Amino acid sequence: MQFAGIIAEYDPFHNGHAAQLAAVRAAGAQCIAVCMSSGAVQRGGVPILPEKVRVRAALAAGADIVIALPAPYAASSAEQFAAAGVHLLAALGCDTLAFGAETPDAQALLDAARLLQGKEINTILRKNLATGMTYAAARATAADALHPGMGELLRTPNNILGIEYCKAILAQGAALTPLALPRLGAAHGGGAGEHGGTLMASASYLRSLPRPDWEPFVPAEAAALYGKADAEGLLLDNAKFETAVLALLRMQNPENFAQLRGVSEGLENRLAAAVREADSLEDLYTRLKTKRYPHARLRRLVLDAALQTPAELPMPPYIQVLGARKTALPRLKKAALPAGTALADLMRTGPDAEKIGRLHSKAVDFSSLCREKIQPMGLAFTVKAVVI
Repeated sequence: MQFAGIIAEYDPFHNGHAAQLAAVRAAGAQCIAVCMSSGAVQRGGVPILPEKVRVRAALAAGADIVIALPAPYAASSAEQFAAAGVHLLAALGCDTLAFGAETPDAQALLDAARLLQGKEINTILRKNLATGMTYAAARATAADALHPGMGELLRTPNNILGIEYCKAILAQGAALTPLALPRLGAAHGGGAGEHGGTLMASASYLRSLPRPDWEPFVPAEAAALYGKADAEGLLLDNAKFETAVLALLRMQNPENFAQLRGVSEGLENRLAAAVREADSLEDLYTRLKTKRYPHARLRRLVLDAALQTPAELPMPPYIQVLGARKTALPRLKKAALPAGTALADLMRTGPDAEKIGRLHSKAVDFSSLCREKIQPMGLAFTVKAVVI
């Protein structure tokens, strides 16, 4: 291992993330790249913390270069999220992909990925779905039927994402070796835990606390950055986010909903009806809810509808650098995709780049509208990369 990559949101960056960076360094990485969600997040919303704050926190804790996972992929399913991140890190030249897992056994996760890519599982999966199971439950049950015990790997969130990373590596033939690291401290969504005398909590738990009251669970440098962002009114305002999403949905032509990714089985009609009646986002999600679709998928569907994200997307066509140490910048010369710090320049490299850059900048503008102090448009083009 020489050049390791990590795919993350860092919203917020916390002690567990810092420990992961340290573990990757201790495992032999000479350089660490982070592919970080930008403009949107996988839970179907926008980041609590502005991008530059998350970049600075990562660099302060040991990352060498931070590149953007553009918004259309950052707010996608685990499969598309993983595929886009793997594609970008492989193009950057990484030789290893590090990630946390409840079962830190890369070979077991690779075996699960191969099982899911096989044709045999699809027949069982379809039968399970026909009984009304959620996709996640149907897939885990199908895996158990073919390989007893394998389904357990598909019932915990970090294992699931790790398997998606492995699937992407296999499908793309990426020159990345998976490095599965034990998840430290509290479980995903759990409360506080401790490891080696350091307090740890999951990002989802920290997001549930009064913002940014995270200091025991985040590095000192990050805590200072969060406090400054809070004082400047740069944190997410949930009320503004809610109003903005509902306003955009009400202005949509309901016929557009059929063109969204992930829409099937009349879900577009259900969304159109919910938009007409909902008086809050939670009410909207409740009206959309069925046994088949998990809450996170519905949140992503709603954000896709608000931002008019199309169903079909190319693989990320460029590498946008959000921050880096000067010593890491020469690696961009060997990248297999157009790479640089200026989104406007990257968008001029081809039609796919123009399409993704336009969708990404729209999401960044939307995120800017949802801050406690509304920010101007165009930040995707005007905010400079952090170079230290």
